[in-house]
Amino acid sequence: MLNLAAPFSPERYIDAMTGAARAGYGVLIVDSITREWNGKGGILEIHDKVTRARGNSYTAWAEVTPRHNAFVEALLQSPLHLITTMRSKQDFVLIDRNGKQVPQKVGLAPIQRNGFEYEMTVVLDIEQDKHLASASKDRTRLFFNGTPEPITEQTGRQLMEWLEAGANVITADERNRLLDLLNDAELSALKFCEKYGLFHVGELPQDKLEEALAAIAAFKQKKQAKYASHSEQANSAWIEQQEAA
Repeated sequence: MLNLAAPFSPERYIDAMTGAARAGYGVLIVDSITREWNGKGGILEIHDKVTRARGNSYTAWAEVTPRHNAFVEALLQSPLHLITTMRSKQDFVLIDRNGKQVPQKVGLAPIQRNGFEYEMTVVLDIEQDKHLASASKDRTRLFFNGTPEPITEQTGRQLMEWLEAGANVITADERNRLLDLLNDAELSALKFCEKYGLFHVGELPQDKLEEALAAIAAFKQKKQAKYASHSEQANSAWIEQQEAA
């Protein structure tokens, strides 16, 4: 066990995860990643220091955000199975009531950068008094429709079985290549995922990769041929106009 003390900079978290991977660990529990955001020496404190130095909070984020993004990327690209914890707080939204904007409670939100939980495969919210867990996000579909239950060894077994069943998915490099090709062909990654029944592109099975690459290439070729045909028609029309003149 590593007792990570302040400062809780993103780089120190990255170093700890890298060290655990090099040491041969298979699973790492990070308790908690909230401190990377609002702990002593964390992102919010770093942002405050940069703001005081620059005098501009907005431009300070341009320096701080890449450091946080590197931390997120380290989590996503780690060869380890990662279990992370986050503290939570009461979340509010503003609603209109008799012409006035008033706050309304909408449950609990993790204390991290907005949207951070969407990077996770499974997010289990734990009730503070009963210690029962319910899924607020679940790409595995193991827990999403279930009733709140305590987290046990069986929870871990279910996740491990799901991971092992999906061991034949494309690599991170192949995922990035697919995303680049989809972007180049001006194809929607969301539509791609719908076609193959995926939550995200990285879930594509290896045996579907060549089929997907061929489909993207064929779409791009057809699109280019259509564009070329339109260009030829436009050129022909212009030549005819010039000859008529």
